[in-house]
Amino acid sequence: MSENSFPKVLVQLDSDPHASVFDAVVAIDSGVDHLLQYQAVEPTQVRDLVHGAMFTRGPNDLKNTAVFIGGSTVAAGELLMRQVVESFFGPIRVSVMMDANGANTTAAAAVLAARRHVDLSGITATVLAATGPVGQRVVRLLAAEGAEIRVASRRLERAEQVCREISDSIESVNLSAWQTSNESETTAALSGAQAVIAAGAAGIELISQEARRQSGPEVAIDLNAVPPLGIAGVEVTDSAVDRQGTICYGAIGVGGTKMKIHRAAIRSLFESNSCLLDAEEIYALGKSLE
Repeated sequence: MSENSFPKVLVQLDSDPHASVFDAVVAIDSGVDHLLQYQAVEPTQVRDLVHGAMFTRGPNDLKNTAVFIGGSTVAAGELLMRQVVESFFGPIRVSVMMDANGANTTAAAAVLAARRHVDLSGITATVLAATGPVGQRVVRLLAAEGAEIRVASRRLERAEQVCREISDSIESVNLSAWQTSNESETTAALSGAQAVIAAGAAGIELISQEARRQSGPEVAIDLNAVPPLGIAGVEVTDSAVDRQGTICYGAIGVGGTKMKIHRAAIRSLFESNSCLLDAEEIYALGKSLE
């Protein structure tokens, strides 16, 4: 069989009891020929699964095989990804994408939305619920763009921990930890910020209409799609909607970009056998699509 005749096979590793239907549909829509789904995957099982994908094709044909890591728990996905990479040796490897709980594609889409309206280099940006998996990735991506970032959490010690971890991994970042356990603290964290991204859990309001009105950021992005929304007064379908002088995005408004990035990332896995897509690589891909 010639190289060009090998079908594109995507191996989906999911830590949940049932492999994600959402991720499966996106994979099929992205042009995957065959999707192999494995659910409830434990780290100790990864090597055998990956080797099964690698050893059936020669080195020149491995670009037609790739691994997608999903699941609802980002920490579990990160562990599975490490195990996948450790299964490789020399040129015998396949491309890999990690997007557990959609954290990487969502964070990339959110930062790209802000980037359309403000120059991220040197701005002040507040990230609420910044200690969660999506929030941490938003902070990482903004930091790499040169923004001054207020890392906000209801617990100051958690915000401080995220600041330390990101400072250790990215040079010359400008991060500060902020506690936002009440309205006055949240208003203070927003004051003077040109952009705010709310990455909180579903159904939790993080910013009241009054706090948003007082702070008046140029861009406000809410990634919560379940009422009550994270930023009061922003509609879930908002996409660059001007509300009282602030350009607003809701979760569905950001979702179009997220889906575009997700599909493009899946397609890019089959361009070589050495593609490794985590938050930064997925964001870079998203920028190339703008």
